[in-house]
Amino acid sequence: MGLLGTRLDRGSSAGRWSGWRPTVSLFQHEDLLIDRFELLTEPQFAEMAQEVAADIRLVSPETEVRIHELSFGRDAWDLADVYGALFDWAKQQDFRLGEEDYLLHITTGTHVAQISLFLLNEAGYLPGRMIQTAPPFGKLRRGDSGVGRYSFIDLDLSRYDELTSRFAKELLETTDFLKSGIATRNEKFNRLIERIEQVALRSKAPILLTGPTGAGKSHLAKRIYELRHERAGLEGEFVEVNCATLTGDTAASTLFGHRKGAFTGAQANRPGLLRTAHGGMLFLDEIGELGLDEQAMLLRALEEKTFLPVGADSPVKSDFQLIAGTNRDLGAAVSEGRFREDLLARIQLWTFSLPALAERREDIPPNLDYEIERFTQSEGRSLTFNKEAKEAFLRFALSADTPWRGNFRDLNAAVIRMGTLAPRGRVRVEDVEEEVARLRASWHRPVQEESVELVDLTSLLTPEQLAEIDPFDRIQLAHVLAVCRRSKTLAEAGRELFAASRLKRAKPNDSDRLKKYLDKFGLSFEGN
Repeated sequence: MGLLGTRLDRGSSAGRWSGWRPTVSLFQHEDLLIDRFELLTEPQFAEMAQEVAADIRLVSPETEVRIHELSFGRDAWDLADVYGALFDWAKQQDFRLGEEDYLLHITTGTHVAQISLFLLNEAGYLPGRMIQTAPPFGKLRRGDSGVGRYSFIDLDLSRYDELTSRFAKELLETTDFLKSGIATRNEKFNRLIERIEQVALRSKAPILLTGPTGAGKSHLAKRIYELRHERAGLEGEFVEVNCATLTGDTAASTLFGHRKGAFTGAQANRPGLLRTAHGGMLFLDEIGELGLDEQAMLLRALEEKTFLPVGADSPVKSDFQLIAGTNRDLGAAVSEGRFREDLLARIQLWTFSLPALAERREDIPPNLDYEIERFTQSEGRSLTFNKEAKEAFLRFALSADTPWRGNFRDLNAAVIRMGTLAPRGRVRVEDVEEEVARLRASWHRPVQEESVELVDLTSLLTPEQLAEIDPFDRIQLAHVLAVCRRSKTLAEAGRELFAASRLKRAKPNDSDRLKKYLDKFGLSFEGN
């Protein structure tokens, strides 16, 4: 099966045999015998198709040539029209896969037609192997036959070790770029970065990055922009704004700009951040903090690529890619009426949740090395840890009892403080101990008991069990169970409940203490 080459297959004079014609040459190879050829052509080239068919019969009398006229519509370069016509033809054929072998010649036809043939072959509508022809090496001389060459196309890339290695290396380099060269070890996080890499290079749709404060959303957004700028042709700027800093009347002006005289103090036109991001990328961190009016304007800007600056009569065009970040549950915000459901539907096509640092402790050592190197570069002076100091800090950092509430911001701040205070840029054990105490103090949060809704103990304990518990202990137990229910893990609940006493212990074991407390009442963290 093949398309008529309306330019290369042309020729009716005697001299046509000294030139290379891709379709005819397919039948001039002694080691390639073809029983039947389905020649596809547009109606206006029917006469040329008859001439090519006659030449095929001359060089290969045993081949039956069937001509099929297909209409590609008004535009032979329109993918929908060309693919549709070829698809309709393929559906009409009675392919007998068990009895016949099929070849699909993809050398001729427009690029659109060749792409359509490939897609139909890949989808199984046009079965068989793909074959391509090529002219002879070098320039043809008088008397040369012009037979040329043919080869089969094998798209199973796994069979090409060199290509497989090359693609694997390219993927590794790309994901390594998104991770800033940090050799992360957490499998879940590494898979997440691989997915982000695929989306970043293939999609222009909005991306929503979720996760706790300090998990690296802003840093990752900047790396995604740099990757798209380098590899996907993104030409505009990277514009970042923390929506929590946008308040009152200035929010709309900052994002969408304003016209001179729009309000008191508007002494000149202002383009706004959306206009600045035209052709580039806009990162809206903490998007859940945007007001409802700004959310509506943002939705229009995403859907229509236009928005109305404050005080303007005509819309402004801006085509940008959006990355949004949040540490809030936007679904809950929709239920509470604080976030527009239609905007959430628009921005959550690609949603990636970044884990907290405490959930990927195996990545702390390489991130510590990264922060040390970053400090050295930014401060222009070397920073090192002696062996005992580094071991002490990693013991603390990797402990399950270390919450890392501020995530990577805490780690970065810790390195900056130790690097600044360490004599001659060499961190000692005493510097680590001072920093550990500082971090623990910063993580201490007094429990606000009045904000905790106590658990109804009658739903968990029998009247007989309740009768054996003092009223004083009932209130304490109800509070403990309330904290357990809102905590993700036993360790998280223990850290909150023993927030004060744990700081006085060399090796706090909050999980074990809480488990033993619940055991006294025949309860468990999972079953409350």
